[in-house]
Amino acid sequence: MSWFKKDPLQIIAFQSYGTNSHFYARGRALEDESIDLEAKNTWQLIVNSWKRFGTDEIKNVGLNLKLSNNKVLKATTDHKGYFRIEASLEDLKLLTNDEGWLSFELSYNDVNIKRHIQNQNRFPGELLIPSSKAQFGVASDIDDTILHTGVVSLLKWRLIYNSLFKSAKSRIPLEGSVDFFHKLHRGASGENANPIFYVSHSPWNLYRYLELFLKQNDFPKGPILLRSVSEALKKKEHGEKPQKQKEILNLLKTYPDLPFILIGDSGEHDPDIYIEIANEFPNRILAIYLRGVKHTKKMLRVKSMVDSYKITPILLVENSQQAIAHARKSGFIV
Repeated sequence: MSWFKKDPLQIIAFQSYGTNSHFYARGRALEDESIDLEAKNTWQLIVNSWKRFGTDEIKNVGLNLKLSNNKVLKATTDHKGYFRIEASLEDLKLLTNDEGWLSFELSYNDVNIKRHIQNQNRFPGELLIPSSKAQFGVASDIDDTILHTGVVSLLKWRLIYNSLFKSAKSRIPLEGSVDFFHKLHRGASGENANPIFYVSHSPWNLYRYLELFLKQNDFPKGPILLRSVSEALKKKEHGEKPQKQKEILNLLKTYPDLPFILIGDSGEHDPDIYIEIANEFPNRILAIYLRGVKHTKKMLRVKSMVDSYKITPILLVENSQQAIAHARKSGFIV
């Protein structure tokens, strides 16, 4: 952020999901803080982290979203710069590629904006409409499930350190996780194109960081579903579901004919959230895979939950090979 001139404007489209008749896109309008995703220098990494959370959002401004068939949808950003566009449209699958991705273009439509807008005011976005070949969907956590973060470390110091002092390109996925996810994506036939949804309690401020991590390590492409900082800080009302749980429940309701596999870890709330979802949708959850974390007390609690739960298969695994073996035996993968 410059003290002497205002930064140019940008629009970040978050990869989302929809159906043949339901269009659903979201993202955020922000000033471009020139975050260097390639940075390795410690000071630059600290500056990048400060920029991610010290964003200058473009609030209450109009946006246009243009589909490849020239259909235009409109939206207005909220007080934090976020936007959400939903519409009932026909034959959206005709606009997708072989993997089910539908491309669109975003732009500012306010003629009174007197600021420099990047990319000639044209910003790409995508949403996923699962292929009719899909056998199941996968909803996976990110932290300590495919990316080691140290979320259970004392005072979460390792999580803080990894987020502040490591670039997305230097982060290493947990061993075997990339192979496991590609096998799940290909499914039992080897070409099912099963959709992968990455669901995390991380804030949207880390969206591009996590997007780069997934792309750099060749994970299957899929919508990344996070939450706002205000959602993270908000005190939950009695009985209110965690944001991650809301996202997974929305996936189940959006795709009523698609069963799901849930993947997480034993460190935080994944076991409780996933078991509650399986209780609500006992015929829709094919399996739950939980990666064990190095925390004796948490592991004992989760092991007790896993051993006593009989509705949906739950596997507490030490590595991806154990999950792969179970998935193959269950007929999920080849």
